Amino acid sequence: MTGAATITIRDVARRAAVSVASASRALNNHTSVTAATRERVLDAARALDYVPHLGARSLSRGRSHTIGVVLPDLFGEFFSEIIRGIDYAAHRRGLQILLSNMHGSADQTEVAIRAMRGRVDGLLVMSPQIDAAILGRSLSHGPPAVVMNAAADGIHPTIAIDNLAGAREAVAHLIEQGCRRIAHIGGPRGNADADARRAGFEETMATSLGREAGIVIDGDFSEEAGIAAAQRILTEQPAIDGVFAANDMMAVACMATFAEAGVRAPDQVAIIGFDGVPIAQYVTPALSTMALNLAELGERALERLVALTEHEDAAPTTEMLTPQLVVRASSRRV
Repeated sequence: MTGAATITIRDVARRAAVSVASASRALNNHTSVTAATRERVLDAARALDYVPHLGARSLSRGRSHTIGVVLPDLFGEFFSEIIRGIDYAAHRRGLQILLSNMHGSADQTEVAIRAMRGRVDGLLVMSPQIDAAILGRSLSHGPPAVVMNAAADGIHPTIAIDNLAGAREAVAHLIEQGCRRIAHIGGPRGNADADARRAGFEETMATSLGREAGIVIDGDFSEEAGIAAAQRILTEQPAIDGVFAANDMMAVACMATFAEAGVRAPDQVAIIGFDGVPIAQYVTPALSTMALNLAELGERALERLVALTEHEDAAPTTEMLTPQLVVRASSRRV
């Protein structure tokens, strides 16, 4: 892989036809530089994808001993568990982590990745809503990277969740419990996790009960989406007797909304979520879920990245993590 260190301020100065000192002043917005020169230098820096090395002191010794982590969000148990695993593995190796939140935006993902260059020895990036080509382009000039739970670009090692298989098993479980009209509370359209979980739901319903036996209610992985979906089911789809939510937080919120309306789980509506966040086992009734060891996902991603920084010719393989069905009181009927 080509590191950002191959492009220096001398390259920028040469392309802009100015001295290194002038290029430095322009990049630092010094008042002594004319607007025309500043624009020429900035154009050259953009064309060369140049990023100043803010960690120059560490890099002069070869390593910053810091790993960059770019996530769609930093809020909620899903991301906190992944960060916990990354942090545990990093601490064990004497590494620091630098976190950035890109809010699910392709533009913000590129900004976050660029901001990490020159500061970190490697990157862990989770971006399930970003197209593989865009992600690959963003990572192409940076340090070694491992992609977590996103579309593989064929260039970087990837650790992904087998969402399709997990969704199929979740729906099959509800059917085994006697559910015949099942709703799926989906995640945001265009999110790789959500799209695969929705596809698994639709496929299993089509082959087991018929497409007309299932409905999809769009959500966004938030508690508010779970509440809204439950209210819609209560008012528009009272025959629904099973719910598969695309994540645990929507499932918990949906179940609580049902309970407030006097609809009991699992007797009237069996409910299952996805992810296996810790809180799922402590709600009442305890939530069934397709569980992932999220901390382990983070830990394994960090270990793969460390191996990549030591052996940069490692093959860009994809490792699939299979969710495990955990049956609790929210769906157990038989």
